[in-house]
Amino acid sequence: MIGILTLHLHLPGCTSLKEKRSRLKPLLTRLHKEFNVSVAEMDLQDKWHESSLACAMVGNQRVHLEQSLQTVTKWVDQNWPDVELIEEHLELL
Repeated sequence: MIGILTLHLHLPGCTSLKEKRSRLKPLLTRLHKEFNVSVAEMDLQDKWHESSLACAMVGNQRVHLEQSLQTVTKWVDQNWPDVELIEEHLELL
């Protein structure tokens, strides 16, 4: 089973694509280390103040995948103050 979490983020005060990348790179690295998820920016690469991240996880238990990916959402919202979570979407395949 595969779990895919999509996070639509707002990066307030971001004034360039270079600044956006410098703010997102530590977040992507930390998500990978903390939660063992594959994570990448999937959309909105040309917008300075928005980003769409996808986190993917593979497992054999639906409940575990769902709980783990919901924990990712909560962690980003609580521990990464320079981004605002606009929307989240969780899909299990």
